[in-house]
Amino acid sequence: MKKYLTRIAIFSAIIMAASFSASAQIYVKIRPTHAVIVRPPQPSPVHVWVDEDWAYRGGRYEYSGGHWVAPPYRGAIWVPGHWRRHGRDGEQWMPGRWRRR
Repeated sequence: MKKYLTRIAIFSAIIMAASFSASAQIYVKIRPTHAVIVRPPQPSPVHVWVDEDWAYRGGRYEYSGGHWVAPPYRGAIWVPGHWRRHGRDGEQWMPGRWRRR
């Protein structure tokens, strides 16, 4: 019986954690800083430099920018990511994306 209750508790915790993380909005009061990246040579004339980009991992934002990316389709334009203010909550990173010309 004890094993059964333990399994139910673990399963419930996993379900709750998954549902919270799927709908959570992450805000920061102070933007994180990123390292200075030395830009390597452009691999080809079509590659686009992605300078500032952030990913939320392990309870904090990690810098993941500073790399060359080939457009996913002909005529694609890279729209850089940006920080968006949310009142008193702080700021949220809005990732860069590709769009059509």
